[in-house]
Amino acid sequence: MAHDLHALPPAYLDFWRARHFPTLTTLRPDGTPHVVPVGVTFQPETRTARVITRKHSRKVANVLAAGPDGARVALCQVAPGGSWATLEGIARVRTEPEAVADAVARYAERYGRTPGPNPDRVLIEITVTRALGSVVAP
Repeated sequence: MAHDLHALPPAYLDFWRARHFPTLTTLRPDGTPHVVPVGVTFQPETRTARVITRKHSRKVANVLAAGPDGARVALCQVAPGGSWATLEGIARVRTEPEAVADAVARYAERYGRTPGPNPDRVLIEITVTRALGSVVAP
């Protein structure tokens, strides 16, 4: 079920704030999907999702290989009981220390722990273009 990005249901937003472990799907240069578990934060006001990772990861290489216009990606999380949510969008790699630090702070707020220092940390920032899902009330 598709959702209006300008009026996401409260239960959908709560689902993205809850502690789940989503996956990120990127496409390898040969077009095959690369799916990995990630920590993600979603800022609905700006339609921005953020994933912190290592600069030499396969997901970063896939995003960079897509070129300066960014890479089409999908974030998806599921929960027992049938709830699921997917965010689709355009990903770009960011290395600016302020942007990475902001993403780390958002991660810490959502997941309740601050990742240790990592000089190889970068940010995959996703401009969300589509929201899908079905969130079942508890």
